[in-house]
Amino acid sequence: MEDILKKKRAPLTIQLIVTMVGLVAGTVLLCAFINSTCLEHFYIYKKESSIIEGFKVINKAANDNYLSSSKFDIQFESLCANKNLTIAIVGSDKTTIRSSSTNESYIFMQINDMIYGDDDNAIVLKKEKNYVLQRRFDDRMNAYFLTLYGKLNDGSTIFMRTPLESIRESAQLTNFFFECVGGMCVVGSTIIIIFISKRISRPILQLSKISKEITNLNFDAKYNSCMLSSRETDELGNNMNILSDTLQRVISELKEANNELMRDLEKKEKIDEMRKEFLSNVSHELKTPLALIQGYAEGLKECINDDPESKEYYSEVIIDEAAKMNKMVQKLLTLNQLEFGNDMVEMKRFDLKELVDGIVSTSSLMASQNGITITFDEDKPVYVWGDEFKVEEVISNFLSNAIHYAKYDKKIEINIEAKEDVIRTTVFNTGDLIPEEEIEKVWIKFYKVDKARTREYGGSGIGLSIVKAIMDSFRQKCGVENRENGVAFWMELQRA
Repeated sequence: MEDILKKKRAPLTIQLIVTMVGLVAGTVLLCAFINSTCLEHFYIYKKESSIIEGFKVINKAANDNYLSSSKFDIQFESLCANKNLTIAIVGSDKTTIRSSSTNESYIFMQINDMIYGDDDNAIVLKKEKNYVLQRRFDDRMNAYFLTLYGKLNDGSTIFMRTPLESIRESAQLTNFFFECVGGMCVVGSTIIIIFISKRISRPILQLSKISKEITNLNFDAKYNSCMLSSRETDELGNNMNILSDTLQRVISELKEANNELMRDLEKKEKIDEMRKEFLSNVSHELKTPLALIQGYAEGLKECINDDPESKEYYSEVIIDEAAKMNKMVQKLLTLNQLEFGNDMVEMKRFDLKELVDGIVSTSSLMASQNGITITFDEDKPVYVWGDEFKVEEVISNFLSNAIHYAKYDKKIEINIEAKEDVIRTTVFNTGDLIPEEEIEKVWIKFYKVDKARTREYGGSGIGLSIVKAIMDSFRQKCGVENRENGVAFWMELQRA
């Protein structure tokens, strides 16, 4: 159910755009609705207030006895023009005191119509003791008017009228203008909102991508602050960077602790067997060099050959065999520490490509002296988990064997290949194949496929056993396979 909800949930940018555009469009539509339904009523209300205010101004002038004075001319004209009023004031003697129209007969006709006309055409809006405010339909003009009829304090009769059609037309024009402006605002705001939403959501999407990378144990992904991000987003990003570094360190410590625990569990079961095997193999391997040393030493003592050349030869044999014994003992000690779990494994994240480059560079002189070409074409960093020093020993051992056994085309190829959650490193050399019945025995201590040639370059048969022990301490795999024109040794490390 949760997965279905996640699929239905829209991206953050779309949610922001839809929400903000919805708010803007909703606000515009609400304003348009209020404008279309209330604007005309509001205009009429303001006109009612305006005509009543005009009546009060004229009534005050009548009360102060300057209604017919020239001083009131400008105020009267301003009142008629600014408020769009038609005004007529008739004295008690039926003479016109003031009028905004030159057609006095028409004005008197309107007054008679208000007093004696059909009440079906009039709606009384307000009635006071000295005036009546009506909304009246004029059949002749085929239009509605707001009219006021009343008595001034000096006994004069006043008639005031203003058309309502202009109000309706103004309201309609205003509504139309508002709809056009509102539509443009919605379109413009939508464009702005899309731009702003993308700017707002970009740092959040970056954080989401980084969190996904951390979930996949890719700790190289880091949050970088930018001009678009807020203070809260930067704080969250910095905390995520700290979390990434902490997780990387903790995972490294856990891997080390896990490897150490597994080694401790296996160590007890193997100790007795390893002791016996170790003593047996050491006795066998030391027998030949000890016999040679003893024989040549006795020859020197008994002066079998007194010439200096023979003595020098005997001495060189003794020194060479002693050196081989010393080298073998050193390797045996290293192997013994690995198999007994006494050698600490420091699991760290490192660049395998850089490590292989260094080994190839170190071995290139020996390879060139033997006419061997080494090829390694990886050009991008490859991060893995492991003990960098021990991984170097494994690859160096593979490459050393490849150099010693390379024949025919004398080519060595080193490849790094990603396989699911591991990285496989393969060292291939052209040369003789390993017999199929012996291919799995190459990891056994002191085992030699070609004993004569192994002894020729000083091999003890321990190197590949050390490789196997190192890979077992990592809890990772290593192997060997015959190919059409040579042999390939490989090892795997966990991808970082």
